[in-house]
Amino acid sequence: MNHCIPMTLHEAAEALASGALTSRQLCESLLERTRAVEHKVRAYIHLDEPAILQAADEADQRRKRGQAKGRFDGVPIGVKANMSVNGQPCTCASKILEGYTSLYDATVVARLRQAGFIFFGRCNQDEFAMGSSTEHSAVQQTANPWDLERVPGGSSGGSAAAVAAGEALAALGSDTGGSIRQPAGFCGVVGMKPTYGRVSRYGLVAFASSLDQIGPITKDVRDAAILMDLISGQDPKDSTSLPLQPDACEAALAEADLTGLRIGMPTEYYQGEGLDPEVRTAIEAAAKRYQDLGAELVEISLPHSKYAVATYYIIATAEASTNLARFDGIRYGYRSKEGEAENLLETYRQSRADGFGDEVKRRIILGTYVLSSGYYDAYYLRAQKVRTLIRQDFNKAFEQCDVILGPVTPTPAFKAGEITDPLQMYLADIYTISANLAGICGLSMPCAFTRAGLPVGMQLLGPALGEKTILQAAYAFEKDSPCQGKTPEIS
Repeated sequence: MNHCIPMTLHEAAEALASGALTSRQLCESLLERTRAVEHKVRAYIHLDEPAILQAADEADQRRKRGQAKGRFDGVPIGVKANMSVNGQPCTCASKILEGYTSLYDATVVARLRQAGFIFFGRCNQDEFAMGSSTEHSAVQQTANPWDLERVPGGSSGGSAAAVAAGEALAALGSDTGGSIRQPAGFCGVVGMKPTYGRVSRYGLVAFASSLDQIGPITKDVRDAAILMDLISGQDPKDSTSLPLQPDACEAALAEADLTGLRIGMPTEYYQGEGLDPEVRTAIEAAAKRYQDLGAELVEISLPHSKYAVATYYIIATAEASTNLARFDGIRYGYRSKEGEAENLLETYRQSRADGFGDEVKRRIILGTYVLSSGYYDAYYLRAQKVRTLIRQDFNKAFEQCDVILGPVTPTPAFKAGEITDPLQMYLADIYTISANLAGICGLSMPCAFTRAGLPVGMQLLGPALGEKTILQAAYAFEKDSPCQGKTPEIS
């Protein structure tokens, strides 16, 4: 039944509706594929086969009775390990939450459950979503399916690798500074970061609350639009969710016409060193293809983008320092063993020292520093002012263009262990961070392959609530794209 593996969500839904396939057959096929390659890819940190097959049988019974929950009843989907799925582990790929089981569903999970989706497994990630390569997981290191010696990106590396390797039809990820788009770019799949507030964060373990967003990682643009329709919408449990209904993104794809679409080309993205020549060539070729399809290229400027990385790593670490203070070894999670700590303060210190990984501790320390007395105004307050300038840059740019085109990352996927300098690793997100600071939407999709056979991702950025526009632009590009349908060969 390996013919099921390349299926998209919409193809699986059609096969289930026609009776050509049962949910059990689909899930068994996916499990078979996972058994064959998971020991090399290591995309999942939790997989409950009996529960998956039981859910599949229940979906099949509902269809037989004519009581299917909907179009996607019985379709499996992966979920990043920092989202609550009732009864399943929610460890954020950390030691400090090892053994913790969710007691409720995140809002996005509840909405997908209501639509009949089966939660196939919990995908690996950088611990607490802090990283750009999934090398900082406390559980295992995920490999890039296109080259097992390379990283899949991060922090949603497990989600992207599972989709690329055929171990998932689609998956949910979270994006704080590029953590959906960057691994999607490295793994040659589609990843979307929604406008801040478009998708509820309830049930997502917080990293940086003003930056985090949940979004889809899929095999094609249509699937991304489908999941956006299903997970979007106001949520009374999340005070930052916008009072909006889902945007009918899938239906809007039928209107995808690039004639007259203005595509912004930021001069800052192509200046200076650091952009790999093959990535530059791929993005320039993508821009030319858009011109051939009827779009107009417009030169724009994002003058404050050069400050985005510094701004992000002040704001994000400050919020992380506050959010992760709850993991103290007292209420839940890992606690240092009796006898190791002489008093309560030492229990806190030892539990956090042992329970958190190096990258998480690095960010907590930095965040605590920039929030400390005497440094708050010099760092955190100033970073918030620069964040406003970055948002204003995008507002001005979108007066001149409808979408912005650029690279997702400066280079294709790098080898595991190749980057040891944290500052160099942070620069892997240089093109994605600005969208989170500005609260706008963005999408990553493959546009070319390097001579070494690695995917090159291009990024489309849209204004706040501009999801339909960038999905339409991506969908039009995807048609007849040489990248579409290509899958890695995992030996």
